Amino acid sequence: MSAPTLPATRHLETNTSEVEITPSESDLPPLNNGDYLSRSEFERRYQAQPDIKKAELIEGVVYMPSPARFQHHAQLQGLMITWLGTYWAATPGTNLGDNATLRLDLDNEPQPDGLLCLDEKLGGRSHIDEDDYLAGAPELVVEIAASSAAYDLHQKLHVYRRSGIQEYLVLLAYEQKTRWYALEEGEYRLLPAGEDSVIRSRAFPGLWFHPELFWAGSPAELLKVLQEGLNSAEHAEFVTRLQSG
Repeated sequence: MSAPTLPATRHLETNTSEVEITPSESDLPPLNNGDYLSRSEFERRYQAQPDIKKAELIEGVVYMPSPARFQHHAQLQGLMITWLGTYWAATPGTNLGDNATLRLDLDNEPQPDGLLCLDEKLGGRSHIDEDDYLAGAPELVVEIAASSAAYDLHQKLHVYRRSGIQEYLVLLAYEQKTRWYALEEGEYRLLPAGEDSVIRSRAFPGLWFHPELFWAGSPAELLKVLQEGLNSAEHAEFVTRLQSG
């Protein structure tokens, strides 16, 4: 008679202690799109599959985006990160994240295309955990979405709003539209563009964005507008406030 199959995780009682035997990483089920998982189980499976470059847990459901196209995602993300990085370089006390895993709560662990946050010591609402993951609500999250039908403007938007993320910028690749939301009285409302077509962040003074230049693929002109924001009095006052602690 063959021996009965033992459960994957079990306890062996000994005379001196109880030893827990856990399954190895090779025994873990693969991470699949649409899985319903706890955050801890999502992290275990994700870490066990280094070939997966992007996976997110939104409201307890696993989302695994399709491979990134060049013109409709990778190039746009590169321009967006260049824009954010320029602001970061000129604004001490801020932190930039590119495709960073973000622990929001037990059911939500997105991996936004870009984010900007204040240092925790300066009043930032996010922090870096002991295992080097960002947790909490960064002040600005940016996503490159395929279209207005993408989950970035539905499930994710509701999660970001509920989590208290102050601003959420969504760049709609196929429609070439920009939606920059700011949290007001618990709701997301679109930030208006000025008469010069520039959208100005409230969370990060001096962070100016010209949508038409972004969609035209004009990095030099886009950064020129940003530099005007960095030269503004509001940015200078913000930097002084951050440096004073």
